[in-house]
Amino acid sequence: MAQKKELQKKFEQREMEIQRVRLPRGREVFGVLEQRLGSSRSKVRCLDGKERICRIPGRLRRRLWVRERDIVLVEPWEYEGDTKGDIVFKYRFNQVYWLKKKGYLKGLEEAEEF
Repeated sequence: MAQKKELQKKFEQREMEIQRVRLPRGREVFGVLEQRLGSSRSKVRCLDGKERICRIPGRLRRRLWVRERDIVLVEPWEYEGDTKGDIVFKYRFNQVYWLKKKGYLKGLEEAEEF
């Protein structure tokens, strides 16, 4: 019983540690997953004010599990970039907390009001 509590405590500490947080590079933008549409496609509201139908690329399909209200990193397509894109990365709870604290997700509070 004591071992189980120790393991749980170590897991919680590891979960709260903040390692390097990936920031957007190039054309990538932050987004909030609004709705899952099926066949690895989702509706994402991006912080640049656009709503995109995004897919999870094949190389990430089995590793990247997303749910509604997750904060993700979206790379818009070269063509039809205003309406379509790829989900490149999903942020964990502690990473989202760090991003909010540093001011990267200021547009997120405004977007959640609507």
